[in-house]
This record gives sequence, C-alpha cells and structure tokens, in this order.
Amino acid sequence: MKEKLEAIVKSSDGHVRKGKGFSRAEISHVGLTIQQAKKLGIPIDKRRKTAYVENINKLMEFLKKGKKKSAS
Repeated sequence: MKEKLEAIVKSSDGHVRKGKGFSRAEISHVGLTIQQAKKLGIPIDKRRKTAYVENINKLMEFLKKGKKKSAS
C-alpha cells in the first residue's frame, strides 16, 4: 500500500490544516525539481509561497524511504 504524502499549512491565526500540496520552496529545499516531484507523485501547490520545516522534514523522510526500497 502506497503511503499518502500530505502537506500542512498554517493560517494567519495559527490553525494548522491539511494542504493541497507542497510549495515550490519546500520541494527545491530537499533538492528536487518540480518535474522530479511530479514523477515521484508528490502533490504540488503552485499557489503556496511558504516553506514549513514540518513539510520539508516529511519530504526528506519520504525520499529516505524511497531510497531504502530501491536499494532492496
């Protein structure tokens, strides 16, 4: 079963909710291009400008798990 990767977003009043996808800044911060992210099935939200540490950590974990599976 494939794990669903979900981004979080924070509203101006501090509420945290599920987002539509990861921002371009978050994707580039982990060393991926937009095209690579699309191939990996990572959801992208072109409207978002923010980069949250939580989302970057989720992407890094996702990439580590992918490398472990491909090495097996």
